[in-house]
Amino acid sequence: MIDCLNVARYFIMKAYADGVESQMTNMKVQKLLYYSQSLYLALNNEPLFDEEIQAWRYGPVCPPAYTFYSEFEAQQLPVPGKDFWQQIPDATKKLLEEVWENFGSYHAYLLSDMTHVEFPWNKARKGLPPQASSKEPILLEDMKELGHQKLDVIERDNPAYKPMMSKVLEDALTLESSTRIRKGEVRGWLNSLLD
Repeated sequence: MIDCLNVARYFIMKAYADGVESQMTNMKVQKLLYYSQSLYLALNNEPLFDEEIQAWRYGPVCPPAYTFYSEFEAQQLPVPGKDFWQQIPDATKKLLEEVWENFGSYHAYLLSDMTHVEFPWNKARKGLPPQASSKEPILLEDMKELGHQKLDVIERDNPAYKPMMSKVLEDALTLESSTRIRKGEVRGWLNSLLD
């Protein structure tokens, strides 16, 4: 596992590298931490970082990272030193790059709105009014499930997905008739398992 602040630093560096540093605020970092944790849980069945994510009023927040950058409020976050870079394994950098590619272009308020319609944040808030404060943790298993949902969307949005699925379906339809499943065969197979 790595420190949540190193994940935050990674995204800040990406924003500067891509010329969108003015959009990189504490709120945006919080949402990117949330999606990183979700996707990492879905892919690796363990957390990316130990620090808890809570269901705050404006969406998921990792309190240690929030506190670290709290002096900047909604201002642009400063570029971090590069000493953290070696502390992030290459496989993790690949995942963080994927998170950046899929969520980094969104404004902090849009990311916040996205989290408000997703079940992990809503479930953790247990029906609290929108303006109510909360420090209720968002469960890792809920973030993992969200990660699976996001991975499905990312996969379907990949330009290679439609041609690949068309090929799979075409191949399935051209199989010899003796290898195709016929009407009633699945039911018979299921019934044989139950006997």
